[in-house]
Amino acid sequence: MKIHQLNTEEALASLHSRLDGLNQAEVIGRLHEYGLNQVDEVQTESLLLRFIKEFTHFFALILWLAAGLAFFAEYRQPGGGMDTLGYAVLGVILINGLFSFWQQYRAEHAINALQKLLPHYVKVVRNGKLEQILVAQLVPGDVVLLQEGDNVPADCRLLEAFTLRVNNATVTGESLPQARDALRSSEENLEHSRNTLLAGTSIVSGEGKAVVFATGMHTEFGKIAHLTQTAVKGSSPLQTEIIRLSRIIAGLSIALGLAFFFIGHSMGLSFWDNFIFAIGIIVANVPEGLLPTVTLALAMATQRMAKRQALIRHLPSVETLGAVTVICTDKTGTLTENRMAVSSLYLDGQLTTPTQIQRQPELAHLHRRFFEDALLCHNLKETVNEGKWQALGDPMEIALVRMAKNCLGENISYPKINEVPFDTDRKRLSTIHQTPHGIMLYCKGALEMLLPLCQQVQTSTGIIPLTAELKQAYLHSQEEMASQGLRVLAFAWRKLSEGHNSESQEQDLILSGLVGLEDPFRPEVPEAMRLCRAAGIKVIMVTGDHPHTALAIGRQIGQIQSEHPVVITGDQLRKLSEIQLRLALDAPDIIFARVGADQKMRIVAALKKKKQIVAVTGDGVNDAPALKLADIGIAMGIAGTDVAKEAADMILLDDNFASIIAAIEEGRAVYANIRKFLAYILTSNIPEILPYLVFALLKIPLPLTIIQILAVDLGTDMLPALGLGVEKPEADSMNKPPRSRQERLLDWPLLLRAYLFLGVLEAIVLMAAYFFVLHTGGWQWGEQLASQSPLYLQATTACFSAIIITQIVNVFLCKSPKRSLFSAALFDNPIILWGIALEITLVGLIDYTRWGNTLFGTHPLAAEVWLFILPFALGMLLLEELRKWLAAKVNA
Repeated sequence: MKIHQLNTEEALASLHSRLDGLNQAEVIGRLHEYGLNQVDEVQTESLLLRFIKEFTHFFALILWLAAGLAFFAEYRQPGGGMDTLGYAVLGVILINGLFSFWQQYRAEHAINALQKLLPHYVKVVRNGKLEQILVAQLVPGDVVLLQEGDNVPADCRLLEAFTLRVNNATVTGESLPQARDALRSSEENLEHSRNTLLAGTSIVSGEGKAVVFATGMHTEFGKIAHLTQTAVKGSSPLQTEIIRLSRIIAGLSIALGLAFFFIGHSMGLSFWDNFIFAIGIIVANVPEGLLPTVTLALAMATQRMAKRQALIRHLPSVETLGAVTVICTDKTGTLTENRMAVSSLYLDGQLTTPTQIQRQPELAHLHRRFFEDALLCHNLKETVNEGKWQALGDPMEIALVRMAKNCLGENISYPKINEVPFDTDRKRLSTIHQTPHGIMLYCKGALEMLLPLCQQVQTSTGIIPLTAELKQAYLHSQEEMASQGLRVLAFAWRKLSEGHNSESQEQDLILSGLVGLEDPFRPEVPEAMRLCRAAGIKVIMVTGDHPHTALAIGRQIGQIQSEHPVVITGDQLRKLSEIQLRLALDAPDIIFARVGADQKMRIVAALKKKKQIVAVTGDGVNDAPALKLADIGIAMGIAGTDVAKEAADMILLDDNFASIIAAIEEGRAVYANIRKFLAYILTSNIPEILPYLVFALLKIPLPLTIIQILAVDLGTDMLPALGLGVEKPEADSMNKPPRSRQERLLDWPLLLRAYLFLGVLEAIVLMAAYFFVLHTGGWQWGEQLASQSPLYLQATTACFSAIIITQIVNVFLCKSPKRSLFSAALFDNPIILWGIALEITLVGLIDYTRWGNTLFGTHPLAAEVWLFILPFALGMLLLEELRKWLAAKVNA
């Protein structure tokens, strides 16, 4: 039998322990065998290995290859400028790797956070003596003493308990403090047994003596830690797409290189000339600025999200948010405020609220005994700090006292002269007070336990007999409150004589009323649920709380809308096969209640197998494993434990569920924006490749130099591309379902638009400008030009400047890939405007300053060259508008 199913003597015997504790020799032996009472750290990758990985992922390997080929080309043909390209690519690899590593450096040290939740010292009985020892020195069999305010240091089986209540929220997710006793339990699950205390929980009220039966990694707390440490998070959708994009670019670059190699071979070029030509094509086709632009765009998105109270811990999570299809949310502290409040009263045969009582003080006077009961019948430790009332103890009792104070409009303090403590059999608490009216007994507890003890009932007109009809009315009201997710308590009282019999003092009670307590939902949650439905995002409640409470909250916030939702408890979940669980998850409305940490992970894993992008919210230790396994884990910043925060990808700084929706909207915008600047960056590849092609095939001077290509890719294009990366979300972005898993970051329509339409248009403008300058300068076909001749420098400058001008037009075309440019807000993005200003400034410095001419091989252009280029740029805009119009006609 399990330890919680044994009586106290059997439990001690099973651990070879005694009430007077272990002796020193036993402690030493068990420390050696079971180890220290602490959570062990799982071996993780070294910082060095993680650092190296930032420079060896697939796209980085493509850049390494490009740099190597550039250096090899320079070695074979010195003076071609390929070494400059090689060094520039190495710089890109270094900067991006260092930046990404720094962003990821705040790795998850959930182990440290777990340790903080455990107390440092504990009172223990050893060899008949009371000692205070470090928590790490506890061993199985130790007898510990615990009282109100203590954290539980290990998994313990109670030996004695006096009005003991424990807060299990951080481990099991239960919102209400749970009563505990030392009686044998028939419960199958350890975490729900009434005689066990779990490591990491806290004592709310009362005191007790317990024997330790599990320490360190053997505790339920340790098992959660192990799940958190060993949960493996897969690649984010963006990371998967970047890998796919890298392979496409690598394949396309190599294919183009090979194609041009054979073209050159057919034209009679020498092997090495042909080989160097192919290398130039390959390197020119690799968008060196893509990876740093993506990284910087994600980093800037994290800053925007922080302003919307969402702190992103891992860069790829920004985009993952936009792909979320399912949110698995905890209830306590996430959908609710994690505090008890009285929301409903049943007095004199009518349901009312504390607010209504406060508006009618005469009602409080008529039911004074009821409010005195709520005010006095408790085990709180009350203090007044700077004129403010404060209390330590059960949150439920704090809520009752606060409600009674507000309704009575005064504070009553009658000396407590005795108490009949709460226990699991009685399910009630009675306190006896000396009052001006004599000795009064006030009682509160479960209605089914108080009704048999009551003979009369309090009404506004006086005390009347408790008839069968009145009993039925009370039971009906209790069911009505419970159906709303409220915890219902009954109140009763009686006046005692001076020589009353303690055995019969709880007889002949006068029933005074019912109280319904709730953990209120956050007021912004219903609107957030509505937005989730509009955005095609399914919300599943996964909680450790009671199924009735969870269902009631689900209906109140709008998560549950169907008449017959699916509610699955932890016990039912254990009996479901993998296929049955995945079929159950197809239900439109579903709630999981009374589930453990491993079961949350199982739910997340099942959803991921169904190809869902899963976000999980939570704040407790029990949520951490699921937070880590999910595509994106979302922890509460205020109420969340350190463990949950360390395991999460995103932290809600205001604990506002609605902030998730704002973050998802930003995430959707990020994906759309990456596609925008991807089209923008890839467009310039064609005008950068074409000069090499005409140089080799037509035997003309090279129209565009390596250093000028770098000036475009790593200079002028960067800020406008970043501007596209921070475009505001589309107005209707949250009225669309999440994008399909089949939708690709780089698809054929985007490639065709960038390479075969916009890229070709830019290449035409570039070559037209190049030949215009040569022709007006008197150049004849086949004539060779010196690399420093003014005419050649002017021609390459025209070529370079034409790319800049067309890219300025292109940034507006990519800003609105589907809508007409004339219907879009053109000047609402300051970064794009600053980027254009920078492009114009740079092209001016490169074209018209001595250092720019020297460094980039340029020469000042005459005004007529600009006048020649600008109409082409305008034509490019008009042709793109025509394409959008035709596409809209076809799709209409």
